Amino acid sequence: MNLKTNETIEDLQLNGLKIIQSNEGFKFGIDAVLIANFCKIKRGDCGVDLGTGTGIIPIILAAKSQASKIYGVEIQEEVYEMAKRSVIMNELESRIEIINDDIKNKKKYFENSSMDFVVSNPPYFKTDTIKSENIKKMISRHEVKCNLNDILETAAYLLKPNKPLFMIHRPDRLVDLIETGRKYKLEPKEIKFVYPDIKKAPNLILIKYVKSGNKGVKMLAPLHVYNLDGTYTDEINEIYKSKILGGF
Repeated sequence: MNLKTNETIEDLQLNGLKIIQSNEGFKFGIDAVLIANFCKIKRGDCGVDLGTGTGIIPIILAAKSQASKIYGVEIQEEVYEMAKRSVIMNELESRIEIINDDIKNKKKYFENSSMDFVVSNPPYFKTDTIKSENIKKMISRHEVKCNLNDILETAAYLLKPNKPLFMIHRPDRLVDLIETGRKYKLEPKEIKFVYPDIKKAPNLILIKYVKSGNKGVKMLAPLHVYNLDGTYTDEINEIYKSKILGGF
């Protein structure tokens, strides 16, 4: 596999899978691993990752699940191109397809109510928090090219009735996550807060919606990432020890 300047190949230590990353761009972190672990996908399911970046979530889900097809949609051409090469490198072309376009152009590629699941690790921050930084990182972190409304509207269009959307976001957007989801008939059904450690407030939230689901949300046990001595907690170690994903 030919690499471009400033690119590296990272071994995911998962079924021999690898991923191409740029030293100048936004690299995947533990949030991608957590949302992949949070997803529950049935045999033969077909789904979409909105804002797929370098394709990390579809690649992990291809190993974790027996999904028949996973689409990844990425607006940045250079990042899309990296994701596509990673799919080819891992010989996953039959199960993963990467699309280079704006998620708002969904009707060009997908029929209404055609997907069994949607997953997203979207930009967390509103544009009024932007600081001067690398443009690729800015687009990945901030709602420059798509916002929460765009993600939830697109997910509602894609999903079959009673099918799930899995998302990771920031706790300070919880009200927005619930209100905007209900605007598009996406009912929050499970919420899990992620804490850096037991002495700190949560900094991530995992949320499962169901399209046209009944009202009523289940609050799951919290997840703490680090012990006070800086080592991973047993739960995080279990996720990584069991091939990142807590088992297949």
